[in-house]
Amino acid sequence: MSFHANVQEKVLFLNKFIQSPKEMGSITPSSRFLARAMTKPVPWAQAQVVAELGAGTGALTRFIRQAKGPKTKVLLFEKEQLLREQLEAQFPEFSCHADACSMGQVLNQQGIEGLDAIISGLPFYNFPQQLRDRLIEQITSSLKPGGRFIAFQYSLQMKSQLEQDFDIETIRFVPFNFPPAFVYVCRKPGGTAK
Repeated sequence: MSFHANVQEKVLFLNKFIQSPKEMGSITPSSRFLARAMTKPVPWAQAQVVAELGAGTGALTRFIRQAKGPKTKVLLFEKEQLLREQLEAQFPEFSCHADACSMGQVLNQQGIEGLDAIISGLPFYNFPQQLRDRLIEQITSSLKPGGRFIAFQYSLQMKSQLEQDFDIETIRFVPFNFPPAFVYVCRKPGGTAK
């Protein structure tokens, strides 16, 4: 990414943060350190279908594109229309969708039985509890048994809720991000470990 494009991405992200701080969660896109910490735990060689929630400006999506296998299908979910349109233009090989709360419906429409991994940049703790519960329900029902849910948060406040539905394998602190973040690597019970 060129310097000019990088600055444009940060300005766009900041503008969206100013308009909807609770939905964006951060004033800047994810750093490359955070993106690597998010994509590394995915078993890319075996992953058939992966989703990214809250794809934003594509900071993590670029790393997903580099890491994914040649046959891995990627679904992007981004609520903000302008960001979604930019993702569609930047990543035409991935399918883009507006609402992570309709993930199950999207999978049914595309004939997908389940996801191998979900990578999330959604600021869960900023959301009302009812929306959090709906999102977690969609995530657990959309993942295959043994599938991974990888999410970054800026605190450990989601740990107790995630422990109710997932086996938390690790929580990694990533200091080289603004703000610093915690990466939760969770596994849906069942299936075989990869």
